[in-house]
Amino acid sequence: MLYRIAFAAVALSAAAACNGEDSAAVQPIADAPVAPAPQPAPTPSPSPSPSGTPIAGTPFARAVIADFDAPWAMTFLPDRRMLVTEKKGEMVLVTADGASKRTIATIDVDSAGQGGLMDVVLAPDFASSKRVYFSYSAAGRGGKGVVLARGVLSGEAGAERLASIETLYRATPLVTGDGHYSGRIAFSPDGQYLFFTNGDRQKFTPAQDKSGSLGKVLRLTPDGKPAANNPLAAQGFLPEVWSYGHRNLLGLAFDPQGNLWQQEMGPKGGDELNLVLSGRNYGWPNASNGSNYDGSDIPDHAPGDGYEAPKVWWNPVISPGGLMIYSGDLFPQFKGDAFIGGLSSQSLVRVDLNGTNASKGDQWSMGARIREVEQGPDGAIYVLEDGGDSQGRLLRLTPAA
Repeated sequence: MLYRIAFAAVALSAAAACNGEDSAAVQPIADAPVAPAPQPAPTPSPSPSPSGTPIAGTPFARAVIADFDAPWAMTFLPDRRMLVTEKKGEMVLVTADGASKRTIATIDVDSAGQGGLMDVVLAPDFASSKRVYFSYSAAGRGGKGVVLARGVLSGEAGAERLASIETLYRATPLVTGDGHYSGRIAFSPDGQYLFFTNGDRQKFTPAQDKSGSLGKVLRLTPDGKPAANNPLAAQGFLPEVWSYGHRNLLGLAFDPQGNLWQQEMGPKGGDELNLVLSGRNYGWPNASNGSNYDGSDIPDHAPGDGYEAPKVWWNPVISPGGLMIYSGDLFPQFKGDAFIGGLSSQSLVRVDLNGTNASKGDQWSMGARIREVEQGPDGAIYVLEDGGDSQGRLLRLTPAA
């Protein structure tokens, strides 16, 4: 049990080191999440080459679609335009060809460390409701936490704005520090439930604490309320908790069979891909296939320890950022597989999924930190490079000739 004593001592020193996760400056935030956004002229973006440029050692050709400062996540609109979140708080609408982009909302975020404007997904009924869901980090009384919000894409074509923004859920408790917000969003295939990830905020033990949402996967209604009949409420957990014992959950996606997959950053080693099951305890910080940053050991996952073990784990780490389950026709050999962006590994990682089992596939060098990976309506794979030295480009990957 001596390894527990080291947790508090290393939490702050690990904040900047965790698998290459990013940092930035602090910005205060008020209760109202939105600041008036300017209306600049559309910004021209690089246009993709017709066929793309082959990437050596991979099956992909790459076309540069657009360039950003520090992008975090993206999603496609039905007309093939894209919404991209910038870490500093801008929600950007990008034309399908990447020729222009403009800010449609500026969210007042706390972007210090790993904070910022994070995930963005469309409501299942977007065609009629025009609702867009997103997450961001915010400061409040007593500390900081991740927030789930939504708005409505409104206005004439070419002049849309994200309006009627409302806060749906705030992680509890608020704590100090700038890391492990998580904030990934996924709707169940039937659209009835919204799953939302809350990281452990580099505080370790909250992942096992029944009284808070940190280190958990939550199952909510589309209005941000606890879904009925969640599995752990009878055990004294918050009624919204679906699973617990997680660290920093930066990818969340359903496969075509309705299985929910989640990837998270481990400590020094031990990055994980997990099958998220109702009511299960995934072990953090009591079990991990990695070690603490001070070198102290954490017991590995072992049969009979009471914790749900990862389906796949990595040591050396990949620093996973973004998760997509491929279902397109452009890469038929990869249909049904998981794709994960690699940050410190500067890679695109493929995992073979077989029902509820998984095994390692390819790991392709991309020459830049990959923050996000998505499937396009055309079946192409779209990746967002991380900001800073990794440029922050949006790339479209198609089969190499």
